Amino acid sequence: MTRNTPRANPGPRYITLEGEQALRKELHYLWKIKRPEVTQAVREAAALGDRSENAEYIYGKKQLREIDRRVRFLSKRLDEVSVVDRLPEDQNRVFFGAWVRIEGEEGDEQEYRIVGADEFDLEKGYLSINAPLARALVGKHLDDEVSVRTPEGWKQVVITGIRYQMALNDK
Repeated sequence: MTRNTPRANPGPRYITLEGEQALRKELHYLWKIKRPEVTQAVREAAALGDRSENAEYIYGKKQLREIDRRVRFLSKRLDEVSVVDRLPEDQNRVFFGAWVRIEGEEGDEQEYRIVGADEFDLEKGYLSINAPLARALVGKHLDDEVSVRTPEGWKQVVITGIRYQMALNDK
């Protein structure tokens, strides 16, 4: 397999407006604030003399490589994603951006927001659109029973709530 072989199924490249803003904020911070700071530190470390044994210089160069790698990734990613910044017409079904409350077989309830792969965070309840649970929920209605394959086997969940909220900038 060569480096230029495209991935077979990259999945949807959707992102919420909040997710896009977070990526842009990170890109701005890295490019306009962090990189100039590290560049200045490397410049000062280089002025101290022998670079081959200068830990500050070596570490600073490594930091610059990591920053540049992340900047390239963010720039490319922001060009690839499609921002979903409006609510769906049918808000009685689960679509991208929905907050979905589900109840498991044991009666345990959980709530997730279906978001893009770049913004998932289970601690916040953000579930990637590419996750098996999210794929099983998309298109379903309130009170629908959904089967999801997990590492422990098949699980049944019931959708007990669906809600959408406007992006923070739209309120």
